[in-house]
Amino acid sequence: MKFGVHTSIAGGLENAVSHAKRIGCDTFQMFSANPRGWRFAGPKPEAIERFRAARAKSRLSPVVVHSNYLINLASSDARIRSASIEAFRRELERARALGADFLVTHPGSARDGGRQEAIERCASALREAAHGLKLDRLTILIENTAGQGSVIGRTFEEVAAIIAAVRHHLPAGACIDTAHCFEAGYPLDTAEGLRETLKHLDRTIGLANVRVIHANDSKTRFASHSDRHEHIGRGFIGKEAFGRILRHPKLARIPFICETPIDRPGDDKRNLTMMRKLAGKS
Repeated sequence: MKFGVHTSIAGGLENAVSHAKRIGCDTFQMFSANPRGWRFAGPKPEAIERFRAARAKSRLSPVVVHSNYLINLASSDARIRSASIEAFRRELERARALGADFLVTHPGSARDGGRQEAIERCASALREAAHGLKLDRLTILIENTAGQGSVIGRTFEEVAAIIAAVRHHLPAGACIDTAHCFEAGYPLDTAEGLRETLKHLDRTIGLANVRVIHANDSKTRFASHSDRHEHIGRGFIGKEAFGRILRHPKLARIPFICETPIDRPGDDKRNLTMMRKLAGKS
């Protein structure tokens, strides 16, 4: 099994690698630029070279990049759609240049119109953003959501529909977030609920298409549709349930990456340690 955390690129892209290695990660996730801005310069060749060298030395794998939070590939607003496609194309270019294995993106918000139309807009925007690019080994992962407001991706069916609509054009799979599942109404906190959730996941997306799991506890209650992450074992999913998730044989091949809060220095390492403990891998 592989465990990791989301690490910061403050001070240089290579710092994400060095911090992940220092706290004992097997894998890690990062942003490739400011996640809350539309305009920013791409990394210079020397920065990319330093990152690739640090990654090769660390032997951490896979490397996961998370896309900009402002991107809304499902938007019906022409201006937002155009900006989102342009920004996501830059995400693809940076992730490929860095030699990343996966690029995770949220599917976006329906806001205007129906959910099916939003799913089709998201898939169309993904195809347009990737058009003409050689992605090499990079795979795009659609992340499920808590279902807040008009955001799509709340159900496994919606994530599966986006993947099916793009898979003949670009490599695609899913990133499943435990907090989002619970907040969307999948009862991961009970043994029976976990069994049924995994059966449902396999029938829709397919477990073979789940390439990364975001391991997050939830600050909000079951089916809250409110996306708020908590430290592993300290939220409404809880330690016992997380132990079942982490020890489930059908999930053993999938990397688990925390996106938990940093309330105190060292919280990321503590969550990493807790995951290993609950998985029986300490």
